[in-house]
Amino acid sequence: MAIRAGFMITSFPFDGPRSFFRWAEYLERQRIDSIWQSDRLVSADPYLEAMSTMATLAGCTEKIKFGMNAIVAPLRDPLVLAKECATIDYLSNGRLLPMFGIGYPRAGEWAATGRDSGDRGARSSEFFELLRRLWAEESVTFEGKFYRYENATITPRPVQRELPLWIGGSAEAALKRTARLGTGWIGGIATPEQVRQAIETISTEATRLGRRIEPDHYGATLACRIGSLDDPVVANFPLVKRTGTGEEGADLSAFLAVGSAKDIVARLEAYKAAGASKFVLLPIAMGDKDMFDQTERLCAEVVDAIEDRVRVPLDVAKA
Repeated sequence: MAIRAGFMITSFPFDGPRSFFRWAEYLERQRIDSIWQSDRLVSADPYLEAMSTMATLAGCTEKIKFGMNAIVAPLRDPLVLAKECATIDYLSNGRLLPMFGIGYPRAGEWAATGRDSGDRGARSSEFFELLRRLWAEESVTFEGKFYRYENATITPRPVQRELPLWIGGSAEAALKRTARLGTGWIGGIATPEQVRQAIETISTEATRLGRRIEPDHYGATLACRIGSLDDPVVANFPLVKRTGTGEEGADLSAFLAVGSAKDIVARLEAYKAAGASKFVLLPIAMGDKDMFDQTERLCAEVVDAIEDRVRVPLDVAKA
């Protein structure tokens, strides 16, 4: 089972746009597995739009994979999103890792756009079926409760013969939806025990349905920092502020990995023991210097310790 780690950003942590591209280029030189962008359409924090970010990564890199963690499917149009994914995968020569979720019921996008979040699960089930068919079939005719297509075709199709369809979410309905329609699962901020239970639920349900999700297609997201919980950036980090965990007395250790590199490695080993093999590391950092310092240390001191391969920097590999 291949153990691989990628890096993620949520709100934009850099001093300027060019720094983001330098960061992506650095990760590619280090032979990091993947880059991930979170998706929020309505936010006071500076989130990049995920699909246009994927397109820029397709153009500024050559080898590294990239994905969205995760697109909120019911806020998008399935035909447009299928076309965007196919185009980006085509232009990047098969490096897109599409990941989707149904969104949180109290997310700001619902009220801001006058939409009802109550049907987002059922709508997403139709959405995911349409994505898979549009990527693979010559012509798609579909009649559901929410979407109706007749002879819909997109070309060029994805380079990947079966474009992955990773699904997030930890509710039982989301896990069963992954077992029925997905090709992989990456958990959000969750404990190792929660990840273990999710993997067991998906695997059991997939077996019942006569499907199989590969053992190395389960993952976990971990917000981490080599440093101290007392570092000001921790309490001010948008993820911490948004979840309310920055309040005095809150137990941050349940969902953040902050400490020495050995502490973070130990936390990731607990996720590996729970069955996860794909990791998305979210550096808790703000500003170019801090972000690059954390990324370089995580690459050297954490990624090298958990992956089952020796990473050779791209510059060395080309020599």
